[in-house]
Amino acid sequence: MNYDQLLAPAAQAMRPSGIRKFFDLAADMPHCISLGVGEPDFKTPWSIRDAGIRSLEQGRTKYTANAGLKELRVEICRYLQRRFELGYEQENILVTVGGSEAIDMAIRALVKPGDEVIIPEPCFVCYEPITQLTGGVPVHIATRAEDGFRLTAEQLRAAITPRTKLLILPYPNNPTGGVMDQQDLEAIAEVLRGTDVLVLSDEIYAELTYGLDRHVSIASLPGMWERTIVVNGFSKSYSMTGWRLGYAAGPEPIIKVMTKIHQSCIMSAPTTSQYAAIVALRSCDDEIEMMRDEYNRRRRYVVKALNDLGLTCFEPKGAFYVFPSIQCSGLKSSEFCEQLLKEQEVAIVPGDAFGASGEGYARISYAYSVDHLETAMRRIRRFLQDHGWLAGPAV
Repeated sequence: MNYDQLLAPAAQAMRPSGIRKFFDLAADMPHCISLGVGEPDFKTPWSIRDAGIRSLEQGRTKYTANAGLKELRVEICRYLQRRFELGYEQENILVTVGGSEAIDMAIRALVKPGDEVIIPEPCFVCYEPITQLTGGVPVHIATRAEDGFRLTAEQLRAAITPRTKLLILPYPNNPTGGVMDQQDLEAIAEVLRGTDVLVLSDEIYAELTYGLDRHVSIASLPGMWERTIVVNGFSKSYSMTGWRLGYAAGPEPIIKVMTKIHQSCIMSAPTTSQYAAIVALRSCDDEIEMMRDEYNRRRRYVVKALNDLGLTCFEPKGAFYVFPSIQCSGLKSSEFCEQLLKEQEVAIVPGDAFGASGEGYARISYAYSVDHLETAMRRIRRFLQDHGWLAGPAV
């Protein structure tokens, strides 16, 4: 059989994840230091694990309602109000298999063939392929280090056409660590008011911002609630990556259609994870603060270490990634990362995995212990020294 003719062209054209490529290579190297995957090194807090265990002991192993447990959706509403001043009712919430499914459901519910989807880059890898699978047209906007990797109102205004359906707003940003403060978001909102452009606000790192100002959701601004789908989840804030639980919050007509798609494709999110998440939302604010403080300590160390080595590094304000420039090497991002892995057994992700504008950079996750990070920095120093690219003192 000729599978090239049988497979859907849009599916065949999808690029494999550049993140997973380096993760898989590192897995075959027993002494490799991997800084490639955005996965917290903390264990899921015990109270959350205990709630999951108790749900199993009590025999709570059946399907839940398609949209998720009512009790969980109510807690999500309370959490969003308490932490981000977002007002939702349970009818506005869909519980999903991770934030990634929520992104998928939102794009599939909204985008039809020919619709344009504005995607600021560098960004998480899934937005473009999901858009293309729906027949939508990705419209990329390259953000810049000198702008803090933020989307500007001028860039957005220039990108909007009569075919624009959706703006992806991926902040705090993976891979750059860039954030959009309230003033930035107000400028974006002003461009959108009076249009029919919707917003998919991916806020999975909303709890991981550093400094005095907390994350602001664009949905909290006047006139934005009605046009915004907020995506969030439990993986990053509560160190629950393997529990696979996220959610979407938005206007009820959109959530209803997303739920129908979810109903056909997934049925319901994992029951055990949903019961555990109720406890996370009710009692783990202190755990969030503890993990954020530790990430902040690691962030400061890694930014200073990289800058001292001559790998110029924008200071991230959110998430748990740094995005240093590797242009001093003269290599492409993929070449730099491949050589570093081969010669010093340190795995990081080339910037072009996050879009063409990521070329010349690499993503390093600091969701790892300080000992792990210090070992990686020493190896990176040796790598730069061996090739004559080193600047600055030893670390």
